[in-house]
Amino acid sequence: MASTKSYAQFIAHDVESVWQVVGDPTRLPQWHSGYRELSLDGPAATGARGDYVQSHRVAGRFHRRLAPPFTITVYDEPRHLQLTQPEPVGDAVIDFRLTPADGGCILTETVTATARSGSVSRLIRSGVPQLADRVDVARLATLAGVAPADDALTVVLAGGSGALGRHLAADLVCRGIRPVILTRSVDPELPFEQVRWDGRSVGEWSEVLTADRPTAVVNLAGKLVDCRPTERNVALLRDSRVDATRALVEASKRRATPITHWLQASTTAIWSDAGEQWCTETTPVPDGLPQMTGVARPWEEAVAGANTDHLVTLRTSIVLDAQAPAMKRLADLTRVGLGGRVGSGRQWFSWIHVDDWLAIARAALGLDQQITIPDGLVIGASPNPVRNVELMAALRSTLHRPPAPPTPAPLLRLGAIALRTDPALGLTGRRARSQVLDDVGFEFRFPHLEQALVDLLGETS
Repeated sequence: MASTKSYAQFIAHDVESVWQVVGDPTRLPQWHSGYRELSLDGPAATGARGDYVQSHRVAGRFHRRLAPPFTITVYDEPRHLQLTQPEPVGDAVIDFRLTPADGGCILTETVTATARSGSVSRLIRSGVPQLADRVDVARLATLAGVAPADDALTVVLAGGSGALGRHLAADLVCRGIRPVILTRSVDPELPFEQVRWDGRSVGEWSEVLTADRPTAVVNLAGKLVDCRPTERNVALLRDSRVDATRALVEASKRRATPITHWLQASTTAIWSDAGEQWCTETTPVPDGLPQMTGVARPWEEAVAGANTDHLVTLRTSIVLDAQAPAMKRLADLTRVGLGGRVGSGRQWFSWIHVDDWLAIARAALGLDQQITIPDGLVIGASPNPVRNVELMAALRSTLHRPPAPPTPAPLLRLGAIALRTDPALGLTGRRARSQVLDDVGFEFRFPHLEQALVDLLGETS
């Protein structure tokens, strides 16, 4: 059986230039975080052999001691590089392809593991270096010569060191746009300009916002919602968002010219548990509800007065991303046999694939020549939400797991206490979709859940 996982990213450069990096396997450790070392026994060509060591501490140690050399099984300059790594019970094939596209090319990495059983092939694939973060491709793009022009747009990402911010910053780098991350803690491993801020007050960081150049803002700042719903935590969730937004608004007023585009984050959880109601851009927000309604409403209101030509407030649903903690938790629980429905299973689950979220963000920043998103409120959700029972069934199908017993609501509440999380994250939901995106002709790459899960978690055939 074969287990396959693919990853693709657009790069704003020609195939030949990107091939100068991709076509030299010894340069993989320079940009691909899955590799710590790689050597060849001669020039890169079909039939050449070599050895690599994964960055993963445990897998790398065993691979160094036990794995035989890999072979370059395809070397089709400048489009296709394929490495085949023999394993004790099967083979792993690592395939890189460059495909011309309008304005650049698309890099696709596909990792396929073959074995007599699907579980073994998935185990083999899990030990093979794989692209898991767009930051890797941003490093590749920079090595290949992608760089912003002098008059290129600068996108300031508040809270950009989080998962969505990293995805967006890397995607912008690959497209020749300059991201600047505002963060409380600078990460030296990230290949982006980072500016320290406190998320509350206007300080030296504001110079990046007030510089005389075309500038856009993406405001993602805020404490993660995966916490106990205590009064103190709800206040922290609210204040971390409101304070950061007000600081950005105040800094924007010091510019001589308006911010070109402002993308303000929000959440579909503003509707709390909406039952069977469809939630669109025109659905009223209920009054007096605690937790995320009390967090999201002042978060959205805090952006009033921003000095910007265009403002989009994006109420995002659950973003499906293979590296996100929530996605990993769901997948891990399903793999160990706990992938049954939660509670009644009838609660709605609105979701969006991370690639579609990025496409909406680019359009909201005026970077998509085909789609113009109007100012105002936009719902970031697939047009096809599912119930919890359908979500768990799709996860089991994608991960090839048998039916599983349900998780009763009281048991989930007890587990949430142990995990210091909010049981409402699993027991409540919204049935949300965007009328605005439909009206402007936005096409989702992943409109259906099963398709999205296969892309993110891989498949076995």
